[in-house]
Amino acid sequence: MPFGLSVPTGADLRSTIFRGDIGLAVGIMLIMVILILPMPAMMLDFMLAVSIIFAVLIMMTALFIQTPLEFTAFPTILLISTMLRLSLNLASTRLILSHGHEGTDAAGHVIEAFGGFVMGGNFVIGIIVFAILIIVNFVVITKGSGRIAEVAARFTLDAMPGKQMAIDADLSSGLIKEDEARKRRKDLEAESSFFGAMDGASKFVRGDAIAGLLITFINVVGGIIIGTMQMGVTLAEAGHSYTVLTVGDGLVSQIPALIVSTAAGLLVSKAGVSGSADKALSGQLTGYPAALGLSGAVMGMLSLLPGLPFLPFAVLGAGAGGLAFWAKRENAKRRLAAVAAKAEAEAPPPPPAEEPITTALKMDDLRVELGYGLLPLINDNGKGGEKLSDQIKALRRQIAADLGYIMPPVRLLDNVQLGANEYVIKIKEVDAGKGTLFPGQFMVMDPMGGKVTIPGTQTTEPTFGLPATWVDGRLREEAAIRGYTVVDPATVLSTHLSETLKTNVSELLSYADVKKLLSEVPTDQAKLIDEIVPSQITVSGIQRILQLLLAERVSIRDLGTILEGIAEGLSISHATQTIAEHVRARLARQICAANMAPGGYLPLISLSAAWEQAFIESIVGEGDDRRLAMAPSKLQEFVGAVRDQFEEAAKKGELPVLMTSPMNRPFVRSIVERFRAHTTVMSQAEVHPKVRLKTVSAI
Repeated sequence: MPFGLSVPTGADLRSTIFRGDIGLAVGIMLIMVILILPMPAMMLDFMLAVSIIFAVLIMMTALFIQTPLEFTAFPTILLISTMLRLSLNLASTRLILSHGHEGTDAAGHVIEAFGGFVMGGNFVIGIIVFAILIIVNFVVITKGSGRIAEVAARFTLDAMPGKQMAIDADLSSGLIKEDEARKRRKDLEAESSFFGAMDGASKFVRGDAIAGLLITFINVVGGIIIGTMQMGVTLAEAGHSYTVLTVGDGLVSQIPALIVSTAAGLLVSKAGVSGSADKALSGQLTGYPAALGLSGAVMGMLSLLPGLPFLPFAVLGAGAGGLAFWAKRENAKRRLAAVAAKAEAEAPPPPPAEEPITTALKMDDLRVELGYGLLPLINDNGKGGEKLSDQIKALRRQIAADLGYIMPPVRLLDNVQLGANEYVIKIKEVDAGKGTLFPGQFMVMDPMGGKVTIPGTQTTEPTFGLPATWVDGRLREEAAIRGYTVVDPATVLSTHLSETLKTNVSELLSYADVKKLLSEVPTDQAKLIDEIVPSQITVSGIQRILQLLLAERVSIRDLGTILEGIAEGLSISHATQTIAEHVRARLARQICAANMAPGGYLPLISLSAAWEQAFIESIVGEGDDRRLAMAPSKLQEFVGAVRDQFEEAAKKGELPVLMTSPMNRPFVRSIVERFRAHTTVMSQAEVHPKVRLKTVSAI
């Protein structure tokens, strides 16, 4: 279409027409149109039926709602129904005054039927009945419901400050939560707005009754004048025709008005009563069987008085007596049920069922036990830190990203056998680390390893064993200004947990974990698994290879490359250690990137040819049975040399890896991990061709 215009489709038009807000706007505009334009008699019959059913629907809704606040739209509905009746009154008045001389069906059959049925051929009776309906609606129902709405609105507004204070008091005392307090405040605002609106809406009903009376008078007088002076009919014919039409019109209008007024009275008089009207009334009227019994006795006595009909009073008396007997029996049942419920509530709880002995075999993979003084860390870490549970969630995400392994959930427990500020980290219910924390304080460390000069409690950092000091929270900013590392208690614990997990992650990788990892690989890699499992290697064999990688903190996230390396390694050897070394060579880029220095090079300390030969000569056995048989004195010499070279490198600000041959790497690593667990041992096969190397020293 030109200029980017589009033609709406039929579906767009239907969706627009049937929207609720559009429909309501169209309906109100139709009511306005009825006030201006003439309406045919057939259309008037239909709209009068709509007015009646609308009024009945309003009253039924008022009867069945549980609380008045469920019908907060009542003032708006009352205004719409009043405008509808007034517009129909005007439309019927136009028809009556225009065509009333033609007969009693001039304004439609609904008005004719109401006029003829109620009057029974006598227009005086119709006028009297109509006047009584006006009096009942205007003087009794409308005036009473308006007064109730006025008083309810005033008392509701007066009680608002006290109710608001009660909500705030319950919230501050912990009896309710913020969500419940917010809901109560909203209900309180809705209640005050509702009763305030009902106070004004009751004036609609009152004005409707007055308007109906005036319209009736105008129709009768104006119709007689028009019929006799303009249409040429006799006074008797004009009086009969216009009176029937006018009274019928008034009845058709006033009956829906009476129904809506009754609904308004039911709604405002229901304040303080919960439940539908029938349950509330029956429950309260039958709550005292003695009252029903005395009422039945009075009716029985009246039936015996001379001159009064026996049957009506006797039947009602017997009915009231029977209802009193039934109510007494039902009340007794309810009292017994209440007593039984109270006794059941007060009865001591039954002894807990004995747990099956198999529950004692269940084991937590990861558990952190806290002293009672550290329990606030679980819910609130205090000033300057996150909750411990939030930090553990972040730790699980970090471990998954770094190692490709989803650590099991960490169970946090309190242990009264621990000191107030102590904690213990357990892996498969075996102690793997412990420490002491001081909530409200911060651990301060010198990045250069020096002594902290800020006053506090001297301690040792539990993860790396560095000297540290616990200082008061007020000295946190001063410690940061001096360049110290400041750590909150929850972070100390989460860091300790992280390092403990990385050190023992190979033990946590179970057979089920490996099965799950293999089941989640892409389809193209799944074909490779089908080729090698179980014909060449079992799932347990893959588990062992992954454990060997995780033991040296090599990520298994790139599972596709690892599986390819396993498939290639199986063509060389079926020894698990040999396959693992081949996989490490396939992960050369990843391993080098993990140990890269900030300068973009890989610092290394190489093993001399003499030590390489010494290790080769000390290896005995074949395949997975190979082991190192080096003399203890030689091992001690090697340990001392490694320790000295790495300490020298640390003084230069380097964190190098130990480089050796592929054949010797597993055995060199088995020795180094005993005294330098965090030191990476690499073989020449694991060095990626594009990595820059820097030899720090040689052993």
